[in-house]
Amino acid sequence: MPVASFDSILEKHSISLNAREIEIFQINMGKMCNLACKHCHVEAGPNRKEIMNRETLEKCLNLIDKHNFKTIDLTGGTPEVNPHFRWFIAELGKRQKEVLVRSNLVVLLEKEYSDMIELLAKNKITLIASFPHIQKDRTDKQRGNGVYEGLIDIIRILNKVGYGINPELKLHLVHNPVGAYLPGNQIVLEQEYKKVLGNEHGIRFNSLYCITNMPIGRYLNFLQNSGNYESYMEELVNAFNPAAARNVMCVNTLSISYDGYLYDCDFNQMIDLKLKNDLPQHLDEFDLDKLARREISIGDHCFGCTAGSGSSCGGAIQLS
Repeated sequence: MPVASFDSILEKHSISLNAREIEIFQINMGKMCNLACKHCHVEAGPNRKEIMNRETLEKCLNLIDKHNFKTIDLTGGTPEVNPHFRWFIAELGKRQKEVLVRSNLVVLLEKEYSDMIELLAKNKITLIASFPHIQKDRTDKQRGNGVYEGLIDIIRILNKVGYGINPELKLHLVHNPVGAYLPGNQIVLEQEYKKVLGNEHGIRFNSLYCITNMPIGRYLNFLQNSGNYESYMEELVNAFNPAAARNVMCVNTLSISYDGYLYDCDFNQMIDLKLKNDLPQHLDEFDLDKLARREISIGDHCFGCTAGSGSSCGGAIQLS
C-alpha cells in the first residue's frame, strides 16, 4: 500500500476533484490489439475479445451530434482492429470534429490495415503513438521485438503523406518510462527525440507527450513481480503536485467503455472504478448536466496523474 491514500492527500491540500465540463469524449473501441506491451494498463492483446459493436458506436455518434464536445478521442487496444473503424472514422470526418486516434502505428504495416493511412489523412485525424524510448532495445523491451524498426518504417510512410509535416496532419509520440521511475522533462525529451530520430532516421513528428506509467494492469504486475511496487508508489506520493492535481484530465473528459458504460477516465475504466452511484452509468442514461459537474471517483492509482509535472492523455500537465 502507498504511504498515504490519495483522498487523504487531496484533503490535506484542500482539493476536491469535480468535473468542470466535458470537452473530450473518449471512446475505448475495444481491448483487442496486435501487440501485448508490458506497460499496458488495458492488458490489451491479440486474444482479447472485447470490441465495441456498431450499435454502441451509433449511440456515441448520436451524442456527438447532440452535444458540442471539442475532441473525440479514440483508444483501445488499438482502435484500427475494430471492424467498424473505417466506417466510424468516415462518419466523424463528416462532422469536422477534432479526432484523435491512439494507435500503436505498427498495425498500419499489416496488409489488412495499410489502406487506413489514406483514410486517416483524408479525414485529418490526429495520430498519437507510444514510442517509449529513442533507443531500439529499450523500446523493444517494452513493446516487443521489432517494434522499434516497425515504428521507424511506418513513420517514414506517414511523413510521405504529410503526417508530422502538414499542419493539418498531426503526429504525436508518447514517451513512457521503461522501468519503475517517473518520466523526465517533456520539453527536454522532445528536443532529444527530434534530434535523434531526425538525424539518425530522417523522420519527423509534431510533439512528444510524457505519460507516467499507471500502477494498474500489466504495469502493476511488473511492479509486483519485480519487487518495485512499494518504492514506486512511494515515489508517486512524494512527487504529488497540487497544481497538477487541480488540472487532471478527468475534469474535462468522459471515458466510454467498449460496452457503453461511462467512466471518469480510461484508467478508472480498466479497474472498473465506476462513476458515483447517483450519476448515469451508461450511454443509454446520458445526462450532460449531471455528468459535466460530477464528483470524480478516485483511488490510489490517481497518484500516477499527479506526480511531478503531472500526466494526462495529452502528456505533462505542467510544462517547465
